[in-house]
Amino acid sequence: MIVEAILLTVITASTPLVLAAIGELVCERAGVLNLGVEGMMVMGAVGAFATAHATGSPYLGMLAGLATGAVFSLLFGFLTLTLVANQVATGLALTILGQGLSAMIGESLVGRAGIKMPSLDFPVLSDIPFIGPLLFDQDLFFYLSIAIVAAASWFLFKTRKGLVLRAVGDSHASAHALGINVIGIRYLAVMFGGACAGLAGAQLSLVYTPQWTENMAAGRGWIALALVVFASWRPWGVLLGGYLFGAVTIGQLHAQAFGIAIPSQFLSALPYVVTILVLVIISQNRRMTLINTPAALGKPFVPDR
Repeated sequence: MIVEAILLTVITASTPLVLAAIGELVCERAGVLNLGVEGMMVMGAVGAFATAHATGSPYLGMLAGLATGAVFSLLFGFLTLTLVANQVATGLALTILGQGLSAMIGESLVGRAGIKMPSLDFPVLSDIPFIGPLLFDQDLFFYLSIAIVAAASWFLFKTRKGLVLRAVGDSHASAHALGINVIGIRYLAVMFGGACAGLAGAQLSLVYTPQWTENMAAGRGWIALALVVFASWRPWGVLLGGYLFGAVTIGQLHAQAFGIAIPSQFLSALPYVVTILVLVIISQNRRMTLINTPAALGKPFVPDR
């Protein structure tokens, strides 16, 4: 069935967006703006592909992608949290570094056969018409993305530690005055964001396109950043937005396949055009934006000042 096939591709295309965006959301809730999501994604992608190719295990590749993203994010954390470098400039530099470093590491891997992550087949449930293949015959990344969104929502809004993290993002000076380790919490948030971005990159090289190609994130890190704003810094909004943007991405591919008389260049640019339009629309509701935006987002913190 054509509808089922389209929805399956939408799920595959949306999963890396959800993974990268939920990690960035937690990072921004702690008051840290990391624009290096794209760089962490491509580093996760090459780390996952290289490990899976060397070991023959996509699961080890997934773990390697997660670890690569987390470790790479520590560079951003050291520069912005310890050395108090500008977060915007450092994030942009991290993206450029990640793209160049991943291309150098993956040069020998171009053209090599990939190892695809298998689907987790749930007996009986996967045989349910239409619903079964969509929900019960997916790869591990899909289930992880849903679980991480649910866990992040519970952590941020139902636990004391989540309240502490949000307090750090809203007023780091007040949190510090209460004895909270602001820098430590922000380091953990940055590492979580990097781990999620690494997972998103691993999904690209192990599921979406099981091979390594240079710059295979193809702007998805920037869309993930926009998704955080689209979701008003709420986890379930990230899940909704991720699937909407994934549908746009897949929609333009099917439009080209169906031979719709629209320039292919415009269709290729459509996901990014939609991203800009959504951000413009959201910016009009200034009250809602101010209510949900972490007040200390992007602001440096130095305890002795």
